[in-house]
Amino acid sequence: MTIDRQTALSQEKQFLDQVYTAYALDDSPQTKAMRELVVRTVAPYLKGGAGLELGCSDGYMTALLAQRLERLDVVDGSRHFIEAARQRNLPNVGYHHSLFEEYAPDFRYDYVFASFVLEHVLDPQPVLAMARAVLKEDGLLFVVVPNARALSRQLALHMGLIADLKALTDNDLKHGHRRVYDRVFLNRDLDGAGFQTIAQGGLMLKILADFQLDRLIGDGTLQQAHIDGLYRLGLEYPDLCGALYSVCRPRDP
Repeated sequence: MTIDRQTALSQEKQFLDQVYTAYALDDSPQTKAMRELVVRTVAPYLKGGAGLELGCSDGYMTALLAQRLERLDVVDGSRHFIEAARQRNLPNVGYHHSLFEEYAPDFRYDYVFASFVLEHVLDPQPVLAMARAVLKEDGLLFVVVPNARALSRQLALHMGLIADLKALTDNDLKHGHRRVYDRVFLNRDLDGAGFQTIAQGGLMLKILADFQLDRLIGDGTLQQAHIDGLYRLGLEYPDLCGALYSVCRPRDP
């Protein structure tokens, strides 16, 4: 039985509200550190202007981006995430409750941020098509996705905890992940959506699983100097990082 598009999109909003519960209960030091590293990586490309953030979670990264832009719009399919982010009272941020695929502003942006988004959506191509449509001709798309080849995932494979590097773990499923990317898979999706990648790399060499990093950061065993070191190591060994990033511009027709 085929589900019509409107029914599928309605079910997607319900799914996002369910995922919110997992993130709302997840006070992760490692997640916070990764968001800071994402902004640290994209900051050299930002020259003021207007940006669109796809998904806001609790608004922590929204606040970091808003400091670097004149205007930031946020679109999120979960009203719960938007309500959480609004609590930060950011004066130059506007919020839109919509699925990414349905967002159709009468405005074009200098930047679109899709940080830890593509692994969640039903189909990345309509989301990337929307991003391309709302970007200025010289605009930039920033994409960050979990990395299938992270050192922690390779370790789990050799320990027999997962059967395949692209297998979805219980933690992935809990947080609403639908796929895991490697660089080939990511580049294929970006190229298929009409984007040219101008820079790409890894974010933080990931030595252990999320819950282990949370524990080590939380108790002070891993300090900021260690995170900075793992970030710099990740620039040398992107395929071992916890996440991959790409900086893209719309390709000429």
